[in-house]
Amino acid sequence: VQLVESGGGLVQPGGSLTLSCSASGLTFSRYLMSWYRQAPGKERELVTRITRAGGSTNYADSVKGRFTISRDNAKNTVYLRMNSLKPEDTAEYYCNAKFTVRDGVYGHDYWGQGTQVAVSS
Repeated sequence: VQLVESGGGLVQPGGSLTLSCSASGLTFSRYLMSWYRQAPGKERELVTRITRAGGSTNYADSVKGRFTISRDNAKNTVYLRMNSLKPEDTAEYYCNAKFTVRDGVYGHDYWGQGTQVAVSS
């Protein structure tokens, strides 16, 4: 199984980025997909997640209204559109795939290697 993130980089405050996470080696539509982030010296935190068919999403309060998660099960890819970026969004962003036994019940999970997002003028 591989999860490969891409799309990170350096952006000015107020700018936008779109992250992608391409999955292989798993039945993508069976997995809850999430984005986490970890800033230097801080714990990894959940940013957002999307259910198997994309019917439900959740966001951390800090990104609500600015970030949008989406997925394309035909392409085995999950996206994170980030608008109005702030310096406090600077972090390593990780993709996570969590096997869904049934709604609300999860099994094993996988992590990507991360992609760096830096928001600075």
